[in-house]
Formats: sequence, C-alpha cells, structure tokens
Amino acid sequence: NNNQTVNTAALACRRDKEAKQRRTKQHKTRQDRSSASFFISIMVWGAIKNAIGLGEPTLPEGPTRLPEYFPVEPKGCEKHAQNLFQCLANDATSKMRDMERVGFHNSYFPDVTTKPVDPVAAQAVANDPDNPEYPKPTDNPLDECRTFIAYYKQCCDRKLKQKKNWILTESVRVQEEYRYKGPSKEDPPIVKSRGV
Repeated sequence: NNNQTVNTAALACRRDKEAKQRRTKQHKTRQDRSSASFFISIMVWGAIKNAIGLGEPTLPEGPTRLPEYFPVEPKGCEKHAQNLFQCLANDATSKMRDMERVGFHNSYFPDVTTKPVDPVAAQAVANDPDNPEYPKPTDNPLDECRTFIAYYKQCCDRKLKQKKNWILTESVRVQEEYRYKGPSKEDPPIVKSRGV
C-alpha cells in the first residue's frame, strides 16, 4: 500500500512537471509567433508605404546621378518632376556656376581644359580652401537635389510601369528620309525661277 502511494505520488508529480513544461513550451511558442507576426506586420506596413509612395526614398551610396530616363514626366509624377526641375534650375545650377567661377568644374569634352571664369574668386578659394562657403573640387552640384532625385526616381520607377506611361519609355524610330546623313556630297540642283 505504501509502495503504491509513493508510486502514485511520483507519477502525479512527474505528470505535473511534464504539464508545466508543455505549458511553458506552448507559451514560449506563442511569444515567438506573436513577435514574428509583429515583425512581419512591420515589414508588410513598410512595403505598403513604399508601394503607395509614403516611405522616405533613398538613393544608393556613391555620387548622385540622375536616372537614365530623366527628364520624362510620367502622369502621376508631375509634382515630384516639377520639384526636381526647380531644384536643378535653381540650387544645382547656382552651385555649378560657383564651381565654374573658381575653376572646379569638369569639361564634358576630354580635349578641353577648364579655366576659372573669375580669377579673383579662384585666388580667394586658393588662399582659404577650408572656408565652408567656398566650393570644393569634389563637390557634386546634384547633391543639392538628392532628396528630390530620390522622390522622382521612386515615383517614376512605379509609374513608368503603368500602361498609360509606356510611351515615355519606348525608343523612337526615325524614318530613313529624316535621318541625318552628314554633309551632302553633291550640291542640290539649282532651280531658276522664271519671271512671269
């Protein structure tokens, strides 16, 4: 009798211990699931924000560049395109003019050497190169519009996929008779008008 009571008590104790372990394991699994679902919902919310254009766009690291489809203005991106065009026309252009004034600009053509437009300004920059108001040789004028470029790129990447904007990405074929053929090898015939 005593032996049976001890076995029953040990069995009950073991069952309680196993039940407690199962409850702990289930609770931990529920916590893991809830934290995983929380992170998934954050990721989904971020994807939704990016899809409808509410997220803060970013440009890749490195020098600021305009997208290859610039200057298209797809339907739906008019606001972002106009903001970018205004920034390029004002801030970036004034930064570029400052760089040209002191001789820090690069020529598009390899055989052209650049010279300062304003020698007095170039001398002032040479005398005080650490002045934050002066342009630096490594400055990129497009950095002034980096945020606008990011919003423009985000909007265009999304809107150019829509059917109504496909025409903006198509290349245009010029008919043969309108293509430039270089300087003419023969003079066109001279037609004399006859006076009546």
